[in-house]
Amino acid sequence: MQVVDGSNMIFGRLASQIAKKLVRGEEIHLVNAEKLIVVGNPKEIGQRYLTKRGLKNKGTPEHSPVWSRVPHLLVKRMIRGMLPMKSSRGKAALAKLKVYKGNPKNLQVSMKIENAEYDGISRHITVYEICKGIGYTG
Repeated sequence: MQVVDGSNMIFGRLASQIAKKLVRGEEIHLVNAEKLIVVGNPKEIGQRYLTKRGLKNKGTPEHSPVWSRVPHLLVKRMIRGMLPMKSSRGKAALAKLKVYKGNPKNLQVSMKIENAEYDGISRHITVYEICKGIGYTG
């Protein structure tokens, strides 16, 4: 079991590394998922997730795909998009992923992802802020 801390990490780079390790058969626990950073224009990113949720220019929310408002479930859904879900190995890989908001079990971080550290240069938004923008109240 590998434990990864998502604090101050770029989400796309971290998620691609995690997806590769999951397909290889490793079990990954991601803590502090709400502190992951998505780099880009915050307004455009917020609008993109409102559209995915079905709340803007896409019809009724009842007929849209299921995109959660809860930070750790949204992160798990986005990592799921990087896995081959039509095959049995993709479904087995997703079963080995556990994502937590905060660190509820006081897990010790055992793995560091290379090149995913945020350097503070460009504009960004956190996963928590994205979830607040689409209706999360927690």
